[in-house]
Amino acid sequence: MRFEPSLLDQIRARLPISQVVGRRVTFDKRKSQPARGDFWACCPFHKEKTSSFHCDDRRGIYHCFGCGATGDHFKFLTETEGLTFPEAVERLAEEAGVPLPKPDPRDREREAVRVDLAGACEIAAKFFEQKLRSPEGKPARDYMLRRGILEKTSIEFRFGYAPDERDALKRHLIQNGVKEETGVAAGLLIKPEDNRSSYDRFRGRLMIPIHDERGRVVAFGGRTLDPEGQPKYLNSPETPLFHKGTMLFNVHRAREAAHKSGTIIVTEGYMDAISVYQAGIRNVTAALGTAFTEDHIARLWRFAAEPVICFDGDKAGVSAAHRAIDRILPQLRSGYSFNFCFLPGGQDPDDIIRTGGADAFLAEVAKARPLSEVLWDREASDARVDTPERKAALEARIDELVRQIKDERVARRYRLALRVNLSELFWSRDRRGRGGEGRGDHRGDFRSGERRDGQGLAVAAELRPPSEPDLANIERVLLGLAVEYPDLYEANMERLARLDFHVAALEDFKRALYRIAVDFDADQVSGFYERLDARFYFVLNEVHGDEVKRDDGVSIGRGHKLRERLPILRFHPPESFVETCLDLLVERLSLRALAADIERDMKTVTAETDESVAAYIYELTRDLNRRREELSRREQELAEEAKAIRDATTGGPSSQPALWK
Repeated sequence: MRFEPSLLDQIRARLPISQVVGRRVTFDKRKSQPARGDFWACCPFHKEKTSSFHCDDRRGIYHCFGCGATGDHFKFLTETEGLTFPEAVERLAEEAGVPLPKPDPRDREREAVRVDLAGACEIAAKFFEQKLRSPEGKPARDYMLRRGILEKTSIEFRFGYAPDERDALKRHLIQNGVKEETGVAAGLLIKPEDNRSSYDRFRGRLMIPIHDERGRVVAFGGRTLDPEGQPKYLNSPETPLFHKGTMLFNVHRAREAAHKSGTIIVTEGYMDAISVYQAGIRNVTAALGTAFTEDHIARLWRFAAEPVICFDGDKAGVSAAHRAIDRILPQLRSGYSFNFCFLPGGQDPDDIIRTGGADAFLAEVAKARPLSEVLWDREASDARVDTPERKAALEARIDELVRQIKDERVARRYRLALRVNLSELFWSRDRRGRGGEGRGDHRGDFRSGERRDGQGLAVAAELRPPSEPDLANIERVLLGLAVEYPDLYEANMERLARLDFHVAALEDFKRALYRIAVDFDADQVSGFYERLDARFYFVLNEVHGDEVKRDDGVSIGRGHKLRERLPILRFHPPESFVETCLDLLVERLSLRALAADIERDMKTVTAETDESVAAYIYELTRDLNRRREELSRREQELAEEAKAIRDATTGGPSSQPALWK
């Protein structure tokens, strides 16, 4: 049985190759970066002691740098399990939930039709290109000039012009051996239902070819040049080659750049994507005039673990983001999510780039907010929670959204994060309703002592460490990470619980956070939040940072205090990187505790102390020094990785400040 390339692509898109390979190898945790789809292991095809076998989820391939073995999902099964190619396809299709077509003797005929359609599209693309450079293409060239489209960009994207005639393209296709019915099937011609002669679909428009992942022209987008013309943008219809719900514009060019940078940017329209690409930002793609689909989500995750969706910051852009969130939620899985960038002042990417260049656009992308934060704002920003019923309604609505997440680990992360947010929201609104200070009255920095509330002043005094300020700040960063990354907190909360924090208020907050995750797990937020000490919310703002507005009216999102102390978070590092940060910070505090234990034990040593006790203390000291050296080495490696992440995001070399402040 012959399998169509589109079917194999669908299986690859739905099934990460690491999931297939991972059954046969053990991935090297220190070298792999799961959030980036980047895995390393010892090769299953030859004996080795070091991890030279690379598995790449974005490109759906594996490669061994030792023996040269390389391939995709299907080849891996044929090489490791002795399956035939059809058997490998059948097994992986079942695992991916992709139905296989029934054997059909007409399969070969259908593939031949697709070849004919692709050939017709290629002939049309060359025709449009030629017309753009002819005298009649001047209106299109003038429009490109106004839009700032450079000649080299128009050549690379194969811009063209569709003459404003009824059948100019039709005549050209027929002259080149393309049958009328093939032109109709390819979406290039329209055949009226009343049996009148067919005519060109695109007339008087600037033409932009749409390519599939293999780089073939499979469809077109046409921009009207008539100020009164409608629709402004006209895309090819669905054809055997072109499916709007699965395809992404420019993805064949963006793929390699996305792999190198670790992220991919999704704009609202393909003209936006072209402007961004022309500015030198290659890892950009766009949807094709349709809502996000499961296939779009799966394809984007092949290129980056957390794609950035870049929309205008107006009402329409926010609404589009909210619709995308509803599509994405059920598909979320560990290590994979989306970030959202809302451009200011109703501007589009081209506006930002024209006024400030690529750096200005990348600066906006760096401000992208995680899906969880945008979801919270959507549900809670205008919510009324002044009665028990309204509190319960908001909580029920959020619980229903979390239930849509199929991955239980991710669902638990959202549930924990949103419970903390709900608890803070209910407390601040109730406090305001009772005549106390509202949400905006406890946003200052506790270290400055700028508190007018008596309880706040007491907590602020506790938060001023009498000594070891660096370690006290590490405690703040750890707690901020616990709030920002609930899944990491859940995985490490027993380790954190065993640590004794230096600052009493932070220690109390750590214990309260543990109770929220464990003791209160089955409770409704509207009931347990009142049982928390009010000091919890003051410390929550101190270690994480509530949303605030600057004097110039610009809003600073939640988590700003954590990002001040751990600046690399502004560049959206993969969660594996953040997990390493948390691990090293915990190790720092553990070494502090070990050093204190050794110092205490040393004070008890006298001339009469048993030699075995002295030897034990000596071994502890050696272990402390060894662990300190290892910590220093790992922190240096992490700093180098942080620099690479910043450089990939900003597009150039950056300085290398301390990881945490």
